[in-house]
Amino acid sequence: MLGFVCTTMGWTPHGPHWRDLRRIYAVHLLSSAALRSSSDSRTRAVRSLAKALFLQPGDSEPDGPRRVEMKSRFFNLAYDVIMRMVGTALKEGSAEERQRFREIVQETSAVSGAANVADFFPALRRLGWRGPERKLARLQRSRDALIGELIERHRVRRRRSESNGEVAAAIGNGDNERATVIDVMLSLQERDPGTYTDVIIKGLIAELLAAGTDTSAITMEWAMCLLLIHPEVLHAARAELDAKIGQGRMVEEEDIPNLPYLNCIINETLRLYPAVPLLVPHESSQDCTVGGYDVPRGTMLLANAWAIHRDPNTWDEPEEFKPQRFQCEGGKEEAGLRMLPFGSGRRKCPGEGLAMRAIGLALATLIHCFEWEKLPGEEVDMTERQGLSMPKVKPLEVVCTPRHTMLHALSQL
Repeated sequence: MLGFVCTTMGWTPHGPHWRDLRRIYAVHLLSSAALRSSSDSRTRAVRSLAKALFLQPGDSEPDGPRRVEMKSRFFNLAYDVIMRMVGTALKEGSAEERQRFREIVQETSAVSGAANVADFFPALRRLGWRGPERKLARLQRSRDALIGELIERHRVRRRRSESNGEVAAAIGNGDNERATVIDVMLSLQERDPGTYTDVIIKGLIAELLAAGTDTSAITMEWAMCLLLIHPEVLHAARAELDAKIGQGRMVEEEDIPNLPYLNCIINETLRLYPAVPLLVPHESSQDCTVGGYDVPRGTMLLANAWAIHRDPNTWDEPEEFKPQRFQCEGGKEEAGLRMLPFGSGRRKCPGEGLAMRAIGLALATLIHCFEWEKLPGEEVDMTERQGLSMPKVKPLEVVCTPRHTMLHALSQL
């Protein structure tokens, strides 16, 4: 019901339509070249967050400590990154629109991760039990209306731009004539309206927004929690930044590959707290035997990434936060199927590159520009909430202070 009639890449079965969507993601939207061309928009979004933290008044003096709640800030950052990529200028997206989408994402995660009693007691369906279906239908209508507004707003702007003789690809969010997601999809629709219908376009945008906001925000929040609990890791990460970047400039996205310890922190966060602990459901396409168990064709398969990442048979001290384990093992790639935060194989999440870039830049900027401490007299609550994704129950609140060595750089934002 939430998969736009099973037309999105996460829901559609393997076949020509799935391969076409995969090609759009791989070539037009999330290729290395496309991500490089959109790096400026992510940099602006991250620096907007740093500027907001810097401008928030301190408790006792302008540059002193300030108490901040990070959950909503991380969500807003992830939302802004995706919206810039989709093609809607931030000045057009009101705070009300962002809040509408946040509520949709949170409710979708809760409903999707909850069990439907009627699946276990089919007789309830005959008695009219339709509670979960009604919730899903309402959510779908809300998503469809919100995304429809975005597309129509962009379509009107395209027509106006074309009537004035301007380049259509330049009207997304002002990023040096960079074609955005809506630009790409509307161009494809103009060439082949029968294939690229409004339902297909809405589904693709909904998938990007849902997969790229909540998961990235959750990962950044868990990472900051772990760094606060392990200050020695935070200090080591800051030392790496000071050594590689210096203290006279802001971190750029191209710096992230040169920060191996920071990347180890992100990988270790994804190992301990995968944003989607149960990967996207799969279905066996034919009868098979796995680990001695007969799996009939059409069986729903759920991979428990959380359990795999904490398996004591394959990980040394699996419950401990040890970023250095990825230095010893040569990185996440060598961990193989023990490490599945984005899935694996041909149905693997295509947004891994975007997520790692955005999360890396955000964490590097925050660690480099600010000192971070727990609230006085309080410990960081690491309780996990149930749902399709795995957010914290209690939003993270911290004390942050601008680093004196970065005051000049922050004041220039």
